[in-house]
Amino acid sequence: MAHIIGSISTSHVPAIGGALARQKQQDPYWKPFFDAYGKAREWLGRERPDVVVILHNDHGLNFFLDKMPTFAVGAADVYRNADEGWGIPPLAAARGCVDLSWHIVETLVEDEFDITTCQEALIDHSVSLPLALLWPEGKDAGEWPVEIVPVCINTVLAPYPSASRCYRLGQSLRRAIESWDDDRRVLVIASGGLSHQLDGERAGFINKPFDLQFMDSLVDDPTWITQYANEDLVELTGTQGIELLMWVAARGVLDDMPVKRHHAHYHVPISNTATGLLVLEPAQAG
Repeated sequence: MAHIIGSISTSHVPAIGGALARQKQQDPYWKPFFDAYGKAREWLGRERPDVVVILHNDHGLNFFLDKMPTFAVGAADVYRNADEGWGIPPLAAARGCVDLSWHIVETLVEDEFDITTCQEALIDHSVSLPLALLWPEGKDAGEWPVEIVPVCINTVLAPYPSASRCYRLGQSLRRAIESWDDDRRVLVIASGGLSHQLDGERAGFINKPFDLQFMDSLVDDPTWITQYANEDLVELTGTQGIELLMWVAARGVLDDMPVKRHHAHYHVPISNTATGLLVLEPAQAG
């Protein structure tokens, strides 16, 4: 059976792609952000995942205002990166793990999740930037060292799934991964957040105390966030801060598994967005 090595939750601000393209990693504005990923990469070097299940949101490449599924699972053999309008140079395509994709699809349907299955899909900065931050050698070589299964959660067009629903999605994903008849090592990545609002009267809104409390809760009290309705979360984190639902789903994958915080980092501002990084691993891990 497959083995879940842990989870990495990270922000995916489009400006990160521009900074990478312009090699701004040592720029004083960017250095605290990029330096934080060193420990995550060291951990990945030890844990050596084969497959990544990445929880993300789509920014108009595959779905738009006229059609927006609540949950969608990629089942393609390749996912090509495309620029959805931010001027980010396209990065390498990602190889899909089709066998795990279909196993996840079947398990989610058995668990009464109504999902959209995508046998063709593009990936945007919500997938490509976490890959580039965690495996920069893959960015340089033009090939990522892992296969992926993208799981898209709607955080773009209301109504959104609730935090409790996303947590249950993660629980179902865990059942799927652990019942997959393969001995590969699986990493879960959550891509998005944290608090930010890009437009309207509250443009530039960041709620650092809430962000930090949320990050802490994911270690020892993972369902703490489910007390909040989505309307409350938008008020507390900004319109786009609802992307924290990906972090909730990733924690649901680990569910009742005792976990420890291997590494955490929080930094503002990056393009009017609070950026977070959280690496969780099973408590018995070394």
